[in-house]
Amino acid sequence: MTDDILLVHGGTPLDGEIRVRGAKNLVPKAMVAALLGSEPSRLRNVPDIRDVRVVRGLLQLHGTTVTTGDEPDELVLDPSHVESANVADIDAHAGSSRIPILFCGPLLHRLGHAFIPGLGGCDIGGRPVDFHFDVLRQFGATIEKRADGQYLEAPQRLRGTKIRLPYPSVGSTEQVLLTAVLAEGSTELSNAAVEPEIEDLICVLQKMGAIISMDTDRTIRITGVDKLGGYTHSALPDRLEAASWASAALATEGQVFVRGASQREMMTFLNTFRKVGGAFEVLDEGIRFWHPGGPLKSIALETDVHPGFQTDWQQPLVVALTQATGLSIVHETVYESRLGFTSALNQMGAHIQLYRECLGGSACRFGQRNFLHSAVVSGPTKLQGSDLIIPDLRGGFSYLIAALAAQGTSRVHGIDLINRGYENFMNKLAELGAKAERP
Repeated sequence: MTDDILLVHGGTPLDGEIRVRGAKNLVPKAMVAALLGSEPSRLRNVPDIRDVRVVRGLLQLHGTTVTTGDEPDELVLDPSHVESANVADIDAHAGSSRIPILFCGPLLHRLGHAFIPGLGGCDIGGRPVDFHFDVLRQFGATIEKRADGQYLEAPQRLRGTKIRLPYPSVGSTEQVLLTAVLAEGSTELSNAAVEPEIEDLICVLQKMGAIISMDTDRTIRITGVDKLGGYTHSALPDRLEAASWASAALATEGQVFVRGASQREMMTFLNTFRKVGGAFEVLDEGIRFWHPGGPLKSIALETDVHPGFQTDWQQPLVVALTQATGLSIVHETVYESRLGFTSALNQMGAHIQLYRECLGGSACRFGQRNFLHSAVVSGPTKLQGSDLIIPDLRGGFSYLIAALAAQGTSRVHGIDLINRGYENFMNKLAELGAKAERP
């Protein structure tokens, strides 16, 4: 399929301005939250990405009216007539997103039952959904495994509970929040994820009438209420996309102004970007990133949950690290398979060696489990154009950066996967002067 291939002619520095809209890791979840309300909600700064389209379709299947608001990036979500959806219709969305799992709590509250098909998402390591179902059972849901998915029922009103996450998982934290707000009594969630997108979801739920507090020790307390209203909310900007373009500017020795990028959610990334030798300027309208000239510096880097260095920032930055002088050490502690993309970079001329040992001091879930989750990057190395097959969302964008930084032409296969999290990325490439076209 040639329409899923991009020819990238590398060696030209990116130069120009692009815009990031609302975060992929918040907007679909805020859309699901609208199901909990008794009134319409307005969500602004919505990006045109595949995950948003998938959730829009699922909401409409369940009787929620979704229309464009006064602005092109605004959605109006009216859940007045929530209804059961046809299993076959829901199943048609299976495999395209992992968001359906978050419909469980809201649908149990609104309908008393829910059906969840098989789930998709990026193949970057274990992302078990069993914990979602365990949580829902603690709230009082019954779950029946069927051939085509999971059927859930709430014979009575769901009840608040006390939950401790074995790992501060973003998805599990979202599941608890979306279920606990209308459950009877109080819920205490310890070892919760505290990413900016989680805080923004809490802001959405509070606007609807929820009672939620966050403590500094990763404990979230929710007091259930009998009814929620709608919300009007502008989604926080996508810090992961902003960092991807920053890494692209660094790797191609260019400069990119990311309109809409926000410093507060990117402080950890900005510190690391500066340590590598990148330059940035924070303005009211966004952040400008550029390569100031001279050699880039090698670093030691460990990914972690927020407020640490995000795992989604790692892959794009590794491409820039292939151009840094010396040995950089990367210890991936969040997803065990996230460094698999480096084999293609080596094919392009990079020198990256993977290790099963923990090359770093941070707590790691899979140091003794035989996963290649640490990397040593030796640089600088000249990258050469190559045939590349995109493995996952962030890895795919990283291949795009590598192709842009390389000498010669690369054929990048599977670029439609990038649409899951990067709005209008083809137009953005053109705006930055990249030489890329469909064959």
